[in-house]
Amino acid sequence: MSDNKKSSGDYLVGYRKPPRQTRFTKGRSGNPAGRPKGTPNFTTALERALSEQVVVTEGGQRHTISKLEAAVKQLVNKAAQGDARAIQQLLSVKSVIDSAPDEPGRPSLTMIESDILLMKRITERIRHTKPDEGPDVAHA
Repeated sequence: MSDNKKSSGDYLVGYRKPPRQTRFTKGRSGNPAGRPKGTPNFTTALERALSEQVVVTEGGQRHTISKLEAAVKQLVNKAAQGDARAIQQLLSVKSVIDSAPDEPGRPSLTMIESDILLMKRITERIRHTKPDEGPDVAHA
């Protein structure tokens, strides 16, 4: 045996073979202070916070609504009272919503028009190209 390896019964201690009594025990982490499992990212934490329920009083009646809905109501109410910053924020949000597709998964009208234009260009290129001129044609 070499000088840097010691024998512990039948087990050799050396490179990548630590002594058995100093190894990590099964079921115990080598990094116990590491990141906790299930830590939410910013998007998840924001969605959870905005979906929490709060009790608001409107017109003398109590209602339970989400924090997102409460924030939207506050923004609209401030804009209705004439708060210039709230009006500006409300109009910018409204323009984004108006430019977005009506239904999830349904493309907007401008996207359809650009797709039609692209398809026309592709068909024109195919019609004006000879079969042996195309870059994708493989010769057998």
